[in-house]
Amino acid sequence: MRDEDLNDVIEQLCNSKAEEFHLIGYEHVTANEVWQCVSEKYNKTGQPELHQIVNDILSLKVTKFMNFMTLSAFRGNHF
Repeated sequence: MRDEDLNDVIEQLCNSKAEEFHLIGYEHVTANEVWQCVSEKYNKTGQPELHQIVNDILSLKVTKFMNFMTLSAFRGNHF
């Protein structure tokens, strides 16, 4: 799979997850924030296979996402 195609797939999945969060009341979640949350662990281990990325995005729970956002805010990361 080409990098362009991979990026498109990841972007669509992150948009889907952000829309899911919108439906349950988290209207300000963006696809970029979802990707930042999911890809944080890839900084240490490297990018895994596509099936693992898809699983990580689709299985992301709002509690894990909110924990990530809270820790990012404490670290001073701008959203």
